[in-house]
Amino acid sequence: MSRFAIGDIQGCYEELRALLEQVRFCADRDQLWLVGDLVNRGPHSLAVLRFVRALGENAVTVLGNHDLHLLAVAAGTRRERRCDTIADVLEAKDRDRLIEWLTERPLAHLQAGDLLVHAGVVPQWSAQSTLALAAEVESALRHEPERLFEHMYGDQPDQWSTDLKGMERLRFVINVLTRMRVCTRAGRINLALKGKPPGGDSPWLPWFDVDRPLLRGQRVVCGHWSAIGLKLRADVAALDTGCVWGGALTALDLDTGITTAVPSRGYQAIES
Repeated sequence: MSRFAIGDIQGCYEELRALLEQVRFCADRDQLWLVGDLVNRGPHSLAVLRFVRALGENAVTVLGNHDLHLLAVAAGTRRERRCDTIADVLEAKDRDRLIEWLTERPLAHLQAGDLLVHAGVVPQWSAQSTLALAAEVESALRHEPERLFEHMYGDQPDQWSTDLKGMERLRFVINVLTRMRVCTRAGRINLALKGKPPGGDSPWLPWFDVDRPLLRGQRVVCGHWSAIGLKLRADVAALDTGCVWGGALTALDLDTGITTAVPSRGYQAIES
């Protein structure tokens, strides 16, 4: 059995199928690890959801910010944006089954020393606390989704504390796991910073360059940050190579370290 981790798909169905053909993925034997953002901005969100759902337990996917946005729109608590390409999902005959399936996806997954999340992890969290906090969001998503969606948007609070309660606590966890790119050494996050890392003497560092003593010996497998491209280290595998922006869709064999990529057909202007 091989475990292939794949970066943000975002509706790029044709590239996904081409990539799986190149790595000789076997749906009866191998496992896909998908870093989230299955949908939106690309042309075929519906096809991606149907395909991944049909793989059953052979696909492990965590939720990304675009996936949560789709769920919020489907719940009626958020409106579609001009740049959204999720109408095919919302209008599909099997919409309810797909939304239910997506709602049941986790925000974090741990196996064999690999921690799968969409965006990143703050230095105060261990793998087990990340899973526990993700489970709190997952419970709210399944039992009170409308209330969660009504309160999950916003950039505050911007620092972890065990004293955080209620929706502020859930919002922070969502922001870290699905939106974060940079933080300080103390773990304060800045969701306004996108694009390339600021560099220089900025206190804002790529989250993976901040010492994470509680995650030593673990590798975080993630996506979300297409501006930095592919980044592979012993402690991180960042796989968003910007397929929807004209880059590529990349797969990493988690056990051999071999990467494979297929070029994008280009669907959106390059992110600033």
